[in-house]
Amino acid sequence: MEKHREYIVQAPLSLSYFIGIGFDSEDMRDVKTFYLTTKGAIMAIIFTLGIPALLAYRIHLRKSN
Repeated sequence: MEKHREYIVQAPLSLSYFIGIGFDSEDMRDVKTFYLTTKGAIMAIIFTLGIPALLAYRIHLRKSN
């Protein structure tokens, strides 16, 4: 009988899973844990801080002219 093996697989995963939006337990059936990679953390920072800051700066420039 073969022993249970654990594998680490890098796979795309929606950032919404980290806050519980759109989480489907059937999709995560064989997943023991998941974590955000460095690339994912950078993307999350850009999406939550960078894009709104860029939009606010553009609005500020438009109103100051």
